[in-house]
Amino acid sequence: MTGLIGLMSSRAFIMGVSGLELDAAERQFIAETRPWGFILFKRNIDTPEQVSALVQELRKCIGEADAPVLIDQEGGRVARLGPPHWPVYPPGATLGALYDLDKALGLRAAWLSSRLIAADLIDLGITVDCLPLADVPVAGADAVIGNRAYGTKPAKVAAIARAVTGGLEEGGVLPILKHIPGHGRATADSHFRLPTVNTPREELERTDFAAFQPLADLPMAMTAHVVFSALDPAQPATTSATIVSEVIRGGIGFQGLLMSDDVSMNALAGSIAQRTRAIVNAGCDIVLHCNGKLDEMRDVARETPELAGEALDRARRALAARKQPKPFDRQSARAELATLMNRVGTA
Repeated sequence: MTGLIGLMSSRAFIMGVSGLELDAAERQFIAETRPWGFILFKRNIDTPEQVSALVQELRKCIGEADAPVLIDQEGGRVARLGPPHWPVYPPGATLGALYDLDKALGLRAAWLSSRLIAADLIDLGITVDCLPLADVPVAGADAVIGNRAYGTKPAKVAAIARAVTGGLEEGGVLPILKHIPGHGRATADSHFRLPTVNTPREELERTDFAAFQPLADLPMAMTAHVVFSALDPAQPATTSATIVSEVIRGGIGFQGLLMSDDVSMNALAGSIAQRTRAIVNAGCDIVLHCNGKLDEMRDVARETPELAGEALDRARRALAARKQPKPFDRQSARAELATLMNRVGTA
């Protein structure tokens, strides 16, 4: 990848915006603070033409044609793009159900689904998807992960996640692995309150963390706002230097660009500025802010450093990992995916 993003300074945060187009205050803020990237939500989505124009405008504000633009497009209930302009894709659990019937077909469906998603995104200029998940849910956990997960066995989860990654990459879209080191056991939705997991470390390593280890080579990952009391009883993974160093970088072995989950989620304590400082101090490379509230974004920008040193190296490596899309017959792929999904429905 080439462009000014590798030559000019950018701050270590990713921001959302408030609506379908930028207002004057947002344009000025972006130009002045130079965030590393942007993220889109349903409030930013209307028609393909409108989304493409917004993506172009975001990049124009920092003079960078390759600035990363992210979206959460998993399939199932987490899909920012949907009808009437974009297809519906299966949730992770459906891919997992087909995998249980036939491993090869399950992996093929996972690849096809993400390859089609990538084609949709590239049409709009969106180059990063917050996918795949490697979370391993357990009985009694909050439904925030639920059927987004590929299964309950680490090896199965990692295999499907790898197939999803392959589809995105071949379509020219960078993957973000989430929610490292695991959100599957959380008994609360971290959008609203802080979950605490009291599982012994040995069990976490055998299950939750084990699903992420085979995916440690991915270019980017997003943290979990979850307390693992056996490792750090005071801080969630996002703001825990212990977990970032010993588990994410150490035990799991992830060496790519590490970003927080949304800093505005209620699982985190303190003001936005305090949360941002805690995320940076814990060792995350990038702070993610999603809700588009400009006053909060100003606090995030004030508390995040310019990308430098190892964080800058990881950011550059992540962007350099993006491939050019390969030739792809979208119509045939959609037909094949539909046939595979029918196998699940009739099983």
